[in-house]
Amino acid sequence: MIVSGDNFGRSAAMPPTGWRGAHVFSFDLNDGGRLDLAACAGGPVLIVNTASRCGFTGQYEGLEHLHRDFGPRGLTVIAVPSNDFADQEPGDDAAIRDFCGVRYGVTFPVTRKIRVAGRGAHPFYRWVRREAGWFGRRPWWNFHKYLIGPDGMLVDWFAPMTKPADPALTRRLEHLLPR
Repeated sequence: MIVSGDNFGRSAAMPPTGWRGAHVFSFDLNDGGRLDLAACAGGPVLIVNTASRCGFTGQYEGLEHLHRDFGPRGLTVIAVPSNDFADQEPGDDAAIRDFCGVRYGVTFPVTRKIRVAGRGAHPFYRWVRREAGWFGRRPWWNFHKYLIGPDGMLVDWFAPMTKPADPALTRRLEHLLPR
């Protein structure tokens, strides 16, 4: 079963009124760096909230495949660890970094553990909640996926059960990547 939304409706603050693009946001990375989404302009970005003790955790492998297969063509995959759902990401940033690297060989950016839902959610998630509309307005579980277009606009979202290799997701990526 594929559940997705299609074309629904860099600071700690929300972007200015009238600005709707994701390129104004940034994430602190797990390794101490910072990723400004403006640096991803011109290519699609797949942002996935993750957890290491979830039934969907094996999707890290598929996300790494997307990164390796589509990264050279401009895709940026970003994992956003969060403990918002059933306490399935209890580790600190060092434990998460080790888990992702050792268990799944993750080479794409992994952010620091943050809130993605509810009060205190990262500004990107507050923005995407508004952009995605009622049904897709927020992640409701780990491994919810948001696809941002090269222009910084929300293109689509995919529910946790949608695997990274699912044709619905890969077709959307192919459409956004240069040929």
